[in-house]
Parts: sequence; C-alpha cells; structure tokens
Amino acid sequence: QAVLVESGGGLVPPGGSLRLSCAASGFTFSTSSMSWVRQAPGQGLEWVASISAASHGILYASSVKDRFVISRDNAKNMLYLQMNNLQPNDTAVYYCAKDTKGSGRGQGTQVTVSS
Repeated sequence: QAVLVESGGGLVPPGGSLRLSCAASGFTFSTSSMSWVRQAPGQGLEWVASISAASHGILYASSVKDRFVISRDNAKNMLYLQMNNLQPNDTAVYYCAKDTKGSGRGQGTQVTVSS
C-alpha cells in the first residue's frame, strides 16, 4: 500500500522560502513519476509540478514556474519542492501525489504566506 507523508510547511512572509519534503513508501518510488498538487481554501486541487522517475522530465504550472523547483532522491524515496518568492496566493495545503490529479496523496502540509 502506497503511503506518502508530506512535511515542511509553515507560516512565511511574502517573498520568503520553504522546502517541502515527501517521504514515500509501499511502492517502487524510483520508477514512478511524482507530482505536487495544492488546495487553497475553498478551492479545488491544483497541479503544481511533476517530475519523471529519473528526473529527466520536469514540468511546472505557469503560476509557479521560475519560483518553485521540484526534485527527488530515489535512494532515499524522497520528493522535494523548493518554493521561493512565496506570495499570499500560494497559501494552500500542499500534497505529493502519484499523478497530476492528486491520486494517492498524503495528509498534506499547510503553507501560509502572510505578513
């Protein structure tokens, strides 16, 4: 059974940075494409970024391109999201998932951007 556990969220001022982590277990992480999705208050799930199994293919939503960096460490079964220049509209619960629709996502980690 696949288990994904996100961590690293918090409260940051506009312009700040955070690094989210996702620990994966219960499936072959090293051969799986992975994604980050987020859900803002009162909104649906929004795809943020995806990375292929060997990190050769990386895609970002236009809203986070040039600010966020997705990466992974297959030796540690870990997925990461470095978020820079955070803005209030980045406030959301962030989830790692097995696809762009949020399948198999964990409990999420709250990111709040506010002064």
